[in-house]
Amino acid sequence: MAFNLKPLGSRVVVEPIEAEDVTASGIVLPETAKEKPQKGKVLSVGAGDRDDSGKRVPMDVKVGDTVLYAKYGGTEIKIDGKKLLILRESDLLAIVED
Repeated sequence: MAFNLKPLGSRVVVEPIEAEDVTASGIVLPETAKEKPQKGKVLSVGAGDRDDSGKRVPMDVKVGDTVLYAKYGGTEIKIDGKKLLILRESDLLAIVED
């Protein structure tokens, strides 16, 4: 997929990582019973906000990072059939380090 969506300011584009469809005991979960994902992969990062003197404040996340984000944060969009989220950097809770 050609990806050409560049977020503005301190926003990031995240692809949610869906939870498993089967529980540890082997029960298959229907779509309506699944938790909303809170983990995703950063696909694109904005330039960052500006401080009081007009200088750019660098973002803490970069493309390829796996992040945890607020459960109901951001704006959901669909591109080429893929569900993506546009989030503010402040909606991100943590970077998952492997």
